[in-house]
Amino acid sequence: MSAPLDRRQRAMLAEMGIPLWSPPARRHAVGRSPGKPAPVPQADARNTPPQPGVPAPAAAPERGLAALPPGVSGMDWAQLAAAVAQCRACGLCESRTQTVFGAGDRRADWMVVGEAPGREEDRLGEPFVGPAGQLLDNMLAAIGLSRHASSADAGTDAAGPGRPLRGVYIANVVKCRPPRNRNPEPDEIARCEPYLQRQIALVQPKIILAMGRFAVRALLKTDAPIGRLRGQVHAYEGVPVVVTYHPAYLLRALPDKAKAWQDLCLALSVAGGAAAESN
Repeated sequence: MSAPLDRRQRAMLAEMGIPLWSPPARRHAVGRSPGKPAPVPQADARNTPPQPGVPAPAAAPERGLAALPPGVSGMDWAQLAAAVAQCRACGLCESRTQTVFGAGDRRADWMVVGEAPGREEDRLGEPFVGPAGQLLDNMLAAIGLSRHASSADAGTDAAGPGRPLRGVYIANVVKCRPPRNRNPEPDEIARCEPYLQRQIALVQPKIILAMGRFAVRALLKTDAPIGRLRGQVHAYEGVPVVVTYHPAYLLRALPDKAKAWQDLCLALSVAGGAAAESN
């Protein structure tokens, strides 16, 4: 390495027009002091793909909600009613006044499955009240059934003059009223379905009357329209199912009441056959 030039040598080279060479200045990263290493960039956890073998973090549950209680399929009536009353498995629990469990004879041969509670049901805690409930009661009475009767009160399937009515059990697919009486969402139906399944298992009906498309969807797992499903006998877990229109719909579509009567007559015929087979 050559010795550094003194002042006199620099002056001579300058007079000769020879530029002086000097080493380039050492550059440092902006915002860092010399000699300090650059920071290592950290991965953004939100954009980092999951690593094999490393479980993804569990999603936080919705505020105020809880899972269904364990063992619904083995509950008795008292346990099931208490579980429904305390249920917070979906968002409908936030707006309900009370749950609507079911009503009628818990040992009935007939079971009616509706869709979801309305305003009056939410207020009173009983399914099918108000104008739609009155229409249902009249329809059932026409074939010898009543929610206020017991199946032990009569030995016939249809009531004639002077004959007492037979019992029927009534329940909805969804146990809480959807806000503003909107249709229940698929996830709300799915979360409530174990309660209905247990109710059917406890009643052990000989026939089920499915009223409305959401009852049909829950029991038969189909989105087919009611008009296409009427007039035939379906099955849920081996129990005959007859499909018909919801009473609230019939209040708006009076001509279809005749079709609903045909459905009731079909159900009556099927129930009579089931009763004969069991005897």
